[in-house]
Amino acid sequence: MELFCWSVLLLSYVQLLSANNDFYTSIGQMTDLIYTEKDLVTSLKDYIKAEENKLEQVKQWADKLDSLTAAATQDPEGFLGHPVNAFKLMKRLNREWSDLESLVLSDTTDGFISNLTIQRKYFPTDEDQTGAAKALLRLQDTYRLDANTISVGDLPGVTHKTKMTVEDCYELGKIAYSEADYYHTELWMAQALRQLDEGEESTLDKVIVLDYLSYAIYQQGEIERALKHTKRLLELDPEHQRASGNLKYFEFQLEKQRKAAEEESQKEKVQKKRETTEKKSKPKKPAFSLIPERKKYEMLCRGEGIRMTTRRQSRLFCRYYDSNRNPHYLLSPAKQQDEWDRPYIVRYLDVISEKEMAKVKELAKPRLRRATISNPITGVLETAPYRISKSAWLTGYDDPMIDTINERIEALTGLEIDTAEELQVANYGVGGQYEPHFDFGRKDEPDAFKELGTGNRIATWLFYMSDVAAGGATVFPDVGAAVWPKKGTAVFWYNLFASGEGDYSTRHAACPVLVGNKWVSNKWIHERGQEWRRPCGLNETE
Repeated sequence: MELFCWSVLLLSYVQLLSANNDFYTSIGQMTDLIYTEKDLVTSLKDYIKAEENKLEQVKQWADKLDSLTAAATQDPEGFLGHPVNAFKLMKRLNREWSDLESLVLSDTTDGFISNLTIQRKYFPTDEDQTGAAKALLRLQDTYRLDANTISVGDLPGVTHKTKMTVEDCYELGKIAYSEADYYHTELWMAQALRQLDEGEESTLDKVIVLDYLSYAIYQQGEIERALKHTKRLLELDPEHQRASGNLKYFEFQLEKQRKAAEEESQKEKVQKKRETTEKKSKPKKPAFSLIPERKKYEMLCRGEGIRMTTRRQSRLFCRYYDSNRNPHYLLSPAKQQDEWDRPYIVRYLDVISEKEMAKVKELAKPRLRRATISNPITGVLETAPYRISKSAWLTGYDDPMIDTINERIEALTGLEIDTAEELQVANYGVGGQYEPHFDFGRKDEPDAFKELGTGNRIATWLFYMSDVAAGGATVFPDVGAAVWPKKGTAVFWYNLFASGEGDYSTRHAACPVLVGNKWVSNKWIHERGQEWRRPCGLNETE
C-alpha cells in the first residue's frame, strides 16, 4: 500500500513538471514546488519507515520460528505429542504463513515467495486446522480441563510447554461458534478476554471478543450474564449497533421473566423450593452400569470408574508362560500378567523389541492413511469423526521381520495365524481416539467379513509400540476395565465365546491421546483354522 501511494505521488509530481515546464520563469509558481517536494519527502520517509517496520516484523517472525523449529526438530514426535503444539502448527501453516506472504509480497528477490508457493501445496488445509481445534475441545471435555490450564500449557507429562495467545483462544472459540457449539465458544472467548484483561498484547480488541461471548452465553439461556457482557461492550464501543439492539432485547426478556415469576403463586414457589431442597439434600450416585456409555468411556479415560473387589483382584496373577511348552518359550518363558477377569484380558511384557518396533514404524509411515470404518448399510469403507488415526497394513512380503512377529503371536496365543488379517499399524493424531466399538461382527451384520471367507474375528492381539505421557488408554466401558499403554507390551482377549457367540463385554475404545504419541499394531485373528486349537464349547457363554 505504501509503495502504491509513493508511486502515485511520484507520478503526480512528474505530471506536474510536464504540464508546467516553465516554472523557472515565476518564483511564485516555484514556491508551490517546495511544498510538493516536502510532501514527497514526507511520503518517502513514511514509506522507508513502513518498510523497516515490515522488515522488523519479518525478522521477529523468523527469529521466533527459528527457535521454535530448532526445539521441535530435536524431538518431533514429543513436540507434537502436546496437542496445543499440534494445533498451533496447523494454524501457522494454514493461516499465518499466508499472512506473512502478503506482508512480503513486495520483496524484490522473489526467492522466498517462489519457495513458499512451492511448499504451500504441502501445507495443512482449513480442515486440518479445524480438526486440530476440535481435538483440543474433545480433550478438554474428556479430561475435564479448564481453558486456562490448556492455554498456559500446563498439561500432565509435557516436555515442550507452549502457551496459547489471545488469537489462538479466539480461533478456538470461532471454530466452536461455527459448529453452533456455544458452550465451548463461551469457554474460549472468556479465556481470550481474560488474557486481554491481564494485559497480553494482541491485534484483537475486547469488543469483538465480547460480541461473541455475550451471544454464546445468551444462546445457553443465561440472559442476565449476556446482558452484563453486552453493557461492558457498549462501554468500550457506545456506537456498536448490534450490541445496542441486544441490550434492549435482553432487558425486555429479563423484565418478562421477572413478571412471570411474580405471577407465580407463593404456594407453588414454596413447594418448588421444598422439592429442590429435598433433591439437593439427598443426592444419589447412579450405579456405574446405569451411567450412559459416553460418560463411562470418559470416566475410564480419566482413570475413574469401578474398581475390582478384593476377591476378584486376588484371582489375577503374573506368571512366566511357556506357551503350551513351545520349545522357544521353554528356554525363555514369556512374562504374562492378568489385566481383567471378565472378559479375560492378558498382557504380555517385553514381547516386541525396540528394533522390531522401529522397523514396523519405518515400514508403516509412508503408507499411513486416514483410518476407515465399514459402513454397516453400504459396506463401503469411509472415514468417521469417532476414529481419529491413520493406519497401514504390513505383510511378510514387506519385510521378513513381520513374519517373525506373526509367528510369535501364533506361538503365544496357540491360534492359527494363516487365516488372520494382516498386521495393522495405527498412529493416533491430535486428540486421537477410537470411540466404543466391537471388533467382531454381530448377528445383525452377517456379511461383515464375508469377503475374507475366514469367519468372524475370534480374538484381538494389540501391541503397544510407544509410551503415552497422558491419556490413550484402551477401555472397556461395559465392565469398567482400563488398560494403559506400555511400550513393548501386548494385550490379548477373545471376542467370541468358545461356542462362537459374540462376547458383548469386549466392547472397547481407544481414549483420546492427551499428551504424547501413540503407536499400536494389532492382529485380528479369525475363526477358520481354530477348529482343533480352540474347540467349540457346548455352553453358549463358555
